[in-house]
Amino acid sequence: MKLNLANPSTGCQKMMEVDDDKKLGIFMEKRLAAEVEADVLGDEWAGYVLKIMGGQDKQGFPMKQGVLTKDRVRLMLGKGEQCCRGYGMRKGERYRKSVRGCIVGHHTSVLHCVIIKKGPAEIEGLTDNTVPRRLGPKRASKIRKLFNLQKDDDVRKFVIRREVPAKEEGGKPRDSKAPKIQRLVTPVTLQRKRHRMAIKKNRQLKAKAEAAEYAKLLAQRAKEAKEKKMEKLSQRRSQRESARKED
Repeated sequence: MKLNLANPSTGCQKMMEVDDDKKLGIFMEKRLAAEVEADVLGDEWAGYVLKIMGGQDKQGFPMKQGVLTKDRVRLMLGKGEQCCRGYGMRKGERYRKSVRGCIVGHHTSVLHCVIIKKGPAEIEGLTDNTVPRRLGPKRASKIRKLFNLQKDDDVRKFVIRREVPAKEEGGKPRDSKAPKIQRLVTPVTLQRKRHRMAIKKNRQLKAKAEAAEYAKLLAQRAKEAKEKKMEKLSQRRSQRESARKED
């Protein structure tokens, strides 16, 4: 079985192949998101704790969280669900896909794990090096959190820019690129929000006025119908009285 190990704190990733069944025994019968002590893998792994994040079987079918079996099953999956990309699918469309259960077994060929607790020893390729992040945060609140900014500070001045490498070796680097800041509150966005709220308020006032006018019209028509009915009743009474007098 291959172990695909990742260390989120350093950004490093390493693939190692383990053939010893005793070492693999710590992963067997475990579910996805289970935490495993990695002392059995070697002396350098003492104190390390791994979290199982996913895996594939020998045919490449992925493990799906919530399917409590080791076997492969066929499930009706829709766009946006785990193990279903949904390319070219229409809204509401679903089809059957083969997935592996969330319990680790002998059919699992690759297991993806993440280091959640580091031990005293360093592991080559995982903890001894730090891979810098290629891209910085994009959302305004995350930029504020990264640089510890106040509400009044201009977030646009703190966006992390990256230089685009030159097309040819030894050439000048091209212009730097910066992401478009998401959820940035500017005077224009506030103005648009005020405009939307004004439209909504005018719509409510208009609907209220139309409802009052309609209720007034209904009351008037009900009054007219009542008067017409009373007039007919009075006519019938007068006709009956005149008929009695003639008799």
